[in-house]
Amino acid sequence: MALTIRTLADDDYPVFGRVLEGAFLSDPDDSDHELERPLFDMGRVHGMFDGTEMVGAAAVIGREMTVPGGPVPVAAITSVGVKPGHRRRGVLTGLMRAQLHGLHDGGREAFAALWSSEATIYGRFGYGPAARFTDLHLPTGAASHPGVDVGADRVREVPAEEAMPFVRALYARVAPTRTGYLSRTDAEWAHHLADGEKHRGGLTRYRYALHPNGYAVYRVRHARSDRGAAHELNVREITAADDVAFAALYRHLLDVDLAVELRYFTGSGDPVLHLLADQRLAGRATRDSLWVRLVDLDRALVQRDYASDVDVVLDVADDLCPWNAGRWRFTATSGGATVRRVADEADVALDIAALGAAFLGGTRLTALAAAQHVRERTPGAVRALSHAFLGDVEPHCPEVF
Repeated sequence: MALTIRTLADDDYPVFGRVLEGAFLSDPDDSDHELERPLFDMGRVHGMFDGTEMVGAAAVIGREMTVPGGPVPVAAITSVGVKPGHRRRGVLTGLMRAQLHGLHDGGREAFAALWSSEATIYGRFGYGPAARFTDLHLPTGAASHPGVDVGADRVREVPAEEAMPFVRALYARVAPTRTGYLSRTDAEWAHHLADGEKHRGGLTRYRYALHPNGYAVYRVRHARSDRGAAHELNVREITAADDVAFAALYRHLLDVDLAVELRYFTGSGDPVLHLLADQRLAGRATRDSLWVRLVDLDRALVQRDYASDVDVVLDVADDLCPWNAGRWRFTATSGGATVRRVADEADVALDIAALGAAFLGGTRLTALAAAQHVRERTPGAVRALSHAFLGDVEPHCPEVF
C-alpha cells in the first residue's frame, strides 16, 4: 500500500505517542503523555501512514534560540521516529522533506535544530553538527586556582517551590546572552525539570542551590565505600549571570560533604577547567549535541552577527531544499549581513550542512575544509569566511528536546 503523509490533528495524539514509544523502544506511560502533550501544536506534527496505520512522525516546536547577536525564532525538531518494521522504506526521508518544505512555505523560522539519536542520520537531510557537550567528572574537593573570587554572597539550598520563581527569572535574563540557549514556556519548564519517581533513575529529587546571580540544579546518587559515604552529584544545570556567581556555584558543589564526585553534562566550552588548580583532575568525554539546518539560507544568515567583515560568493549544494542551491554573495560587516543570488564565480563551494554546522559559531569552516566538506575556489576565502562565522563562546544547549 502507498505511503501517505499529513499534518496531525489533536485526536491523533494518542497514536502519535504510541508510534514514538515503539520507535524508541520505551514502555507506554500515561504520565509522560500528560507531561508532553502541552509541548505540541499538532498542526506542526507530520505523520506518515501506511494505509490507516501511522508508521512514522516528526514534530516542530516553535521556540527562540540565542545565536551570535541574540535570540531568534528556531524550529526545534523533536519526536522524530519510525516504527520498527517500517524502516528503510523512505518514511524518514518523506517526513524530513515534508517538514522542511512546510517550514519554508510557512516562513516562521529560517533554521531548524535538533539532537540526533544517531550521528549518521541527519547529515543526509542537510543538518550539520553545530555544538558539542562534555560529560564532565570532577572529584569533590578539587581546589580552585589561587585568586578565584567567589564573592561574599552565600549559596543557599532551598525547596523547589521557593527556588523556581528565581530560577525562571534568572534564566530569562541570561538565556538571550548565551549562544544555544532556548526560550522556555511553562510547559517546557515542567518537562525540563520533571521530578517524578520515574524521572530520577534511582537518584534523589532535584536539589536547588541559589546564589543572588545564579543557580544550580542537581540530584544525588547515593553510594557507600569502605571509607563511608561516597555519593555522586549529578548536575542538571548551572546558570550564572556573572563570573563570580559561576565560581561560587561550582565551589559550593565541589564542597558538598559526603560526596566524592560531581558529574555534569555541560558545554564543551565550560570554563570550569580554568577555575581548577589542576585541570587533569577533570575527566572529560565530548560528543555532538545540537545539529543545525538552514531552512532558508538567505533569511538565516542575516539573523546573526559576525566576528569580522567578509565578502564572498558561495556555491551551495542542497538537494532536499533546492531553493537554497546555487550561488550567493554573502557580505557581512559591523552593520549586518546581506545575502543575494548572483551569477559570479564562486569563492567557496560547500553544502548546506556545512553552513548549518558553522551557524552558531562553534564549528570552524577551516576544519570542515580540511575534512573536505568545504572547497576553496579563491585563495584565502575559506579562512576569511571561517573567521567571520566564529562566536565569542562555544555554543551550548542545556536541554535535550
